[in-house]
Amino acid sequence: MKFHLPLVALALVSLVPAAETPKIFAGLLTKDVPVNAQVGIVLPPPEIDKYVAKVEAAARQDPKWFKEYSAKAKPGVPLPFHEKLGLTKEEYDEYRKLWEKREFKSVEEVNLMLRETLGGVWTIAATGSASSISNLRYDEKADTFRSPNGELKRIEDVKADADSILGAWSGGEWRFEEETTLGKTKENVAVGRFEGNKYGLLVYRFQEASSEGTRIVDKSLAVRFELGKAGHAKQVDPPSPPKAKPASKPAAAPATPTPAPSSKPKPKPKP
Repeated sequence: MKFHLPLVALALVSLVPAAETPKIFAGLLTKDVPVNAQVGIVLPPPEIDKYVAKVEAAARQDPKWFKEYSAKAKPGVPLPFHEKLGLTKEEYDEYRKLWEKREFKSVEEVNLMLRETLGGVWTIAATGSASSISNLRYDEKADTFRSPNGELKRIEDVKADADSILGAWSGGEWRFEEETTLGKTKENVAVGRFEGNKYGLLVYRFQEASSEGTRIVDKSLAVRFELGKAGHAKQVDPPSPPKAKPASKPAAAPATPTPAPSSKPKPKPKP
């Protein structure tokens, strides 16, 4: 027996509004629209290496002071000048000039797509090395992400200045932390945009350390994507099925030969 949905029910179904994009993704990603993105790293000019080596050498000479001094500075930002950094004031100024020339270098082209699942939960499907982001589930009502490790809760929003490693950008950030007798696990995700509103940014980091403090895993991802239609991936139409070859025409039947006229004279009819 077949059951038919009443016309009234059909009308009601058609009036159900589509879910709006969560605020954290608004203006960044559009539901079910693939976006071109780049997994990248930030690199300053190679000339900066000689100054970094001097600072590292100074840190090994007085690790306690260096740890305390670094703890007071903003994360991801060059340390303020100090004589104990192992650099002269002129060398430090040159180091800062080189730092300002750092660039985001793409190491892999990937795709992102915002998707809605049941119960108001959203995911960002990602390809390539960014696929670990696909394991995160965003619950709009709770404003939390969930991963296989646990729940990532909202922390203070990011407002990175121009001196930070990624440059000036802002957005929301979520964190999961757990410490057991076996070790410590930390997971962060941030969603935002660069200053100037040309690029969006996804930052993901997963860290795991043993109970002795030995680093086991430290995975970081910075994924940049162009905002607006310029960043939309082109939809590739599936290839057309090959055209069937026309059936070969049957070979023409050989013409029936006309019998040659007999050379013998025809017999005359009897009277």
